[in-house]
Amino acid sequence: MKRILFLSALCISMSASAQKTSTVTIHETQGKNVIPKEIYGQFAEHLGTCIYGGLWVGPESSIPNTNGYRNDVLGALKDLRVPVLRWPGGCFADTYHWRDGIGPRENRPTMMNSNWGDTKEDNSFGTHEFLNLCEMIGCEPYVSMNVGSGTVQETAEWVEYMTAENGPMAELRKKNGRQNPWKVKYIGVGNESWGCGGNMRPEYYSDLYRRYATYCHNWSGNRLYKVGSGASDYDYNWTEVLMKNVGTQMNGLSLHYYTCIGWNGSKGAATKFNADNYYWALGKCLGVEEVLKKHIEIMDKYDPQKRVDLLVDEWGTWWDEEPGTHPGHLFQQNTLRDAFVASLSLDVFHRYTDRVKMTNIAQIVNVLQSMILTKDNKMVLTPTYYVFKMYNVHMDATYLPTEVNAEERQVMNERGGERTFKMLDATASRSADGTINVSLSNVDLDNSNTVTVNFEQPLGKNATAQIITSKRIDDHNTFEHPNVVKMEEFKDFKVKGNTLTVKMPAKSIITVSVK
Repeated sequence: MKRILFLSALCISMSASAQKTSTVTIHETQGKNVIPKEIYGQFAEHLGTCIYGGLWVGPESSIPNTNGYRNDVLGALKDLRVPVLRWPGGCFADTYHWRDGIGPRENRPTMMNSNWGDTKEDNSFGTHEFLNLCEMIGCEPYVSMNVGSGTVQETAEWVEYMTAENGPMAELRKKNGRQNPWKVKYIGVGNESWGCGGNMRPEYYSDLYRRYATYCHNWSGNRLYKVGSGASDYDYNWTEVLMKNVGTQMNGLSLHYYTCIGWNGSKGAATKFNADNYYWALGKCLGVEEVLKKHIEIMDKYDPQKRVDLLVDEWGTWWDEEPGTHPGHLFQQNTLRDAFVASLSLDVFHRYTDRVKMTNIAQIVNVLQSMILTKDNKMVLTPTYYVFKMYNVHMDATYLPTEVNAEERQVMNERGGERTFKMLDATASRSADGTINVSLSNVDLDNSNTVTVNFEQPLGKNATAQIITSKRIDDHNTFEHPNVVKMEEFKDFKVKGNTLTVKMPAKSIITVSVK
């Protein structure tokens, strides 16, 4: 099939030039797997202004805060219903020594963040600040241990400090102001051990995992869920070796997958891109499905009972830093294109929740594909934030198998081949109260799409819908114009018997809930 060529000029406002039609079939009587709320997990690394200036400003700041946490960001995260938050990295995790971040803040040593711009940090945000934040927003903490430059004893004592009721580390915690232990479920045994976490071979890391995990004890009724540092993208050998040598000594195995262009040494600009770049990025993000299938196939070979979960604990878009910002802080804008990467990726994750039990988008504030951007006392919500808020209805709901019949488009993939994807994507679920939720993504820049959604049984009559769209695919929210792209009420749909009909504008994401 001949590759379709697109204009290389900047994306400009495009009105619907044609009316397309598509069909979605939903098998609601076949739903059996629950979409874990942890699929909507977040990631906060000590990188740029994610922590300092993003989540944390300190109690003495003139920016309105609660015990040092920004009030505006706290409110936004509570509205998002964040289920799990990963910290302190990322690459930072394997240089972080937890004792530097406890005790009186004025006595904590400073450090240089060698992974991200040689930035000086004062360690005012440490274990207490992170775990207290998780309690405040009602999410599970996911703490990454330092395997790269740390010790087994350091890891063992950190787990004890956080979760033990009594003992030397518990006494130290109490001295530092926290009487009761925290509940900490998720423990990452290293991060990207094939790269910034130590440049290890999988055979070597397998032995290290077995050693470190052995000393991560369950204290005082707290039961740990231990995550092995897994592969990047297409490194199937890493998964093969870990499943063979570690197997069910892990509760979960991580996987990292980013969407970036990577042409001519550049990852591509966040806001200045053409139609070709846009469709290529969508193809790249949807490529995660093939990657998941291959890693899962290996896991199934060694673990047919599916006792080890797959966790995509870093994913999202990775563009070039915004001009004029620190090159090591990974601050990028977030457009409607990023919103589509979010919706399409989540659609894929829903289909594999028999093995995929958690994902963590990178990152929560001011870094890569973030939910929130801050600058001094200003805050803005990104298009990706609104996708996560729209998709909240799928958390802990039963996944409903879905078939999509829509026009296809072909693009080149990053390895010189071709990739085909549909111009309409869909996912569906049934909430505990019986509500049917259908999310549709019309990725077509030019054409509206009348979508007919067929069900096996008659639908209820109470229906509501929300839409995310904008005039231009490169539209984004700024501190001066914070509401260019947002979620709004949508009414151009109809429910009749077993059928839902939705008239979707070009480049739009819509969720309809019917009860």
